[in-house]
Amino acid sequence: MRSPSALRVAPRAALRAAPRAALRAALRAAPRATLRAALRAAPRATLCAALCAALCAACGHEQPPSAPLGVAAEHLGTPGAPIPAATAEQLAAFERGRAVATRRFTPREGLGPLINVTFCAACHEKPVFGGAAGHYRDFYIYGGGLPGGGFSALGPRSGVLDTFDLSRPEGPTKREAEPERTVMALRNPVPFFGIGLVAQVSEEAILAHADPEDADGDGVSGRPNYDQGYVGRFGMKAQTVSVENFIRGPLFNHLGVTSNPLPPALQAALPVPSVAEARDEEAHDEEALGAQARALAADPPLAVGGVALEAHELPQAAAPSAPLTDGDAAPDPELSAQDLFDLVSWAMLLAAPAPSPQGAEEALGESLFAAVGCAACHVPALSSPAGLVPLYSDLLLHDMGEGLADGLVMGLAGGAEFRTAPLWGVRGTGPFLHDGRAHTLEEAIEEHGGEARGSAARYGALDAAGRAAVVAFLESLGGEEVYTAGLIPPGAPEPGAGALGGPDAPLAGEELARWRRGRALYDRDVGVSEGLGPQLNGDSCRGCHFDPFVGGAGPIGVSAVRLGYLPAGYLQAGEGAPSAEALAVGAAPPAEGGTLLRRFATHGAWPPASDAAQGAPRFELRQALPTFGLGALAAIPEEEVVAREDPLDANADGVRGVARRLPDGRVGRFGWRAQIASVPEFVADALSLELGLTLPAALGLSTAVTRDDDAAPDPEVDAARFGDLSFFVARLAAPPMGALAGEAPLAPVGDAAAWLATPGGRAFVEVGCAACHVAEAWGGLPRPAFTDLLTHDVQDPSFVGVPDGDLPHRAFRTPPLWGLAATAPYWHDGRAATAEEAIAAHDAEALSSRRAYEALPAARRAALLAFLRGL
Repeated sequence: MRSPSALRVAPRAALRAAPRAALRAALRAAPRATLRAALRAAPRATLCAALCAALCAACGHEQPPSAPLGVAAEHLGTPGAPIPAATAEQLAAFERGRAVATRRFTPREGLGPLINVTFCAACHEKPVFGGAAGHYRDFYIYGGGLPGGGFSALGPRSGVLDTFDLSRPEGPTKREAEPERTVMALRNPVPFFGIGLVAQVSEEAILAHADPEDADGDGVSGRPNYDQGYVGRFGMKAQTVSVENFIRGPLFNHLGVTSNPLPPALQAALPVPSVAEARDEEAHDEEALGAQARALAADPPLAVGGVALEAHELPQAAAPSAPLTDGDAAPDPELSAQDLFDLVSWAMLLAAPAPSPQGAEEALGESLFAAVGCAACHVPALSSPAGLVPLYSDLLLHDMGEGLADGLVMGLAGGAEFRTAPLWGVRGTGPFLHDGRAHTLEEAIEEHGGEARGSAARYGALDAAGRAAVVAFLESLGGEEVYTAGLIPPGAPEPGAGALGGPDAPLAGEELARWRRGRALYDRDVGVSEGLGPQLNGDSCRGCHFDPFVGGAGPIGVSAVRLGYLPAGYLQAGEGAPSAEALAVGAAPPAEGGTLLRRFATHGAWPPASDAAQGAPRFELRQALPTFGLGALAAIPEEEVVAREDPLDANADGVRGVARRLPDGRVGRFGWRAQIASVPEFVADALSLELGLTLPAALGLSTAVTRDDDAAPDPEVDAARFGDLSFFVARLAAPPMGALAGEAPLAPVGDAAAWLATPGGRAFVEVGCAACHVAEAWGGLPRPAFTDLLTHDVQDPSFVGVPDGDLPHRAFRTPPLWGLAATAPYWHDGRAATAEEAIAAHDAEALSSRRAYEALPAARRAALLAFLRGL
């Protein structure tokens, strides 16, 4: 039901009415001995009684016998798990919703045409699904400043900058041009833990802590934001109130997946009542919902302080209560009502993190947390019909100072105002602050300005033990059982030799210890204060290489971007096709620097963009290849690679493989362009160019950057850690044949000869695929890698690429096919969602093989595809 207008537009005196003020005082005055004890107590009756008695005593009156005020214990649990109180029906919806959240959408299913990621949980995966994310999931919001300090979102996704465009005929690419803008801000994703419980926090509880004019003189002047006439509570600026719309908005803005609002019957069945406008069955159609949205915009339901707030004016974070559509080939809505219901149910049923047992240090930290003033905004609990919600937030807007200001005006929230972030489960959801600039909780506290300047200064004045106690207290607010420095779950079984994600041979002693250290470094997220950036694509190796396990491949959402410039007159007049000149020379590299165009810059700076003065930009995506099996490929003698060359097609089979010779004379074998010769150089290239980390010059690596201009001292990765990381990558085993083929493999797992003897294996060889994807364990390989490590032109006749050194712009290394079943999408730019689409993309040197495959009877084509799934 809609809350009374007096609660939405209340004078200050009403906001600070006695009962609310008493509750506020009670929660602030005695958090150490009352709330904490109540949260830790196991039996719910004891928990309720202890907290209620303490609160009532602090308020100066006896406990009401008929309405006990207890913590919502049935909603607290392990992050990522469902609430303990979930019914069997809700648990079923939770599991279905989790499957939707982790589903990798494809263009055929509606992905795109503009995207940042390919699945919902990509931005909510840390430390488990439902949480936050590392820097490689950051995104930008952009727009224009308005007179008087306002902000207008720009672009086709309401201010969200989408990196990738799937609609171009040449294949997936980066958006063609950088947008015009005067305001931009970097965003790090927020965790979803406990949002179903936050949705139930009463408006009265939020408004009770509002003090817009700082009447009590404590320097804290929180105020609410509003959405659709309700007090907002979700998003960095509390700009959203509906969980359903909070999900539909990013689903559209980041994946390009369209949806309709839930029909009334499904909305009524959600685990948490929705605050969205009531809808009836007759009104639930596109025309009626569109008319409703127009009516709401024409007649704003709320005005605060003379500012009219239109319904759904902030679509960066929330969708309007109307159908969303796009222009791709998939019919709208691209997400079914049932899938949307399950997805929203999953989010609503995510448990709020339960606090850990508290020791002496944590108890001291809690008292200091209150003493320095942190609890003025990070209020220990708010009331709801489900009980007290211990989120450590007032859900109000506060001015955090110019140092954190992002310039985004959302509803009543100004450019320097942000919602108080909930602290439950905070330990495992870094990086911290709206743009992730803080790698540690201590850094986050020190960055606080504006209304929090005094509290930050008082924290900084504590001795080292006191500061450590405050951090220990914060880390005890839930999530200890799932905390990890990356994404490998704590206590996860360690894969053995030859297993998926394991080493290529049994290891012991120092070698095993080194492999374990390297694996932890591969998975670990790096912070800005540790040297990340200043330009970057990711903050860990695992960030781009996690399919189907740590060390694998990655979806389009983590693709790298290569930039070149097409020559003048590159299009044929009136045809829009590449000219003969463009086809011959490709897109020239930038005049200065390499071709890699990083996606992000630290501290919110706009990342590098194309330069119109150099010509028409050509962006070329680079799909994240698996890093398993690299040690085996590195061990192949150069002479055996060169022996497979046929640059003049001497055998007249149409295939002209050429070995990539690097400037120092070595043969390249790694990367889409075979541009790297060794595993250490491969690791150095990734650390320096993708993460922005510097390495010791003494290592003598041609691909390493040894100095940069950020604040971290160089080198940012020492020789010992680099050695451990390189050792892990070199010893990471490729999957045995058939290990990823599913529950009914065509042949015994690990038996390459048996797989090649299947009907699909024989067809693979007969149609000519093995001419490049060599179907033998050559060069000492432990199993076929299905590559010749040579470069070939297999592109469409109109393809224009970005040259790499002296390598022709159309030449690409034959990628190994091991692990194919679980490393989609395919092709250098990820254009192929399936193996069959990848086959269809083959041309030039591979044209005869593709035509031979297309000429096979349907049954033999199916057999060949089944064989590929076993590679």
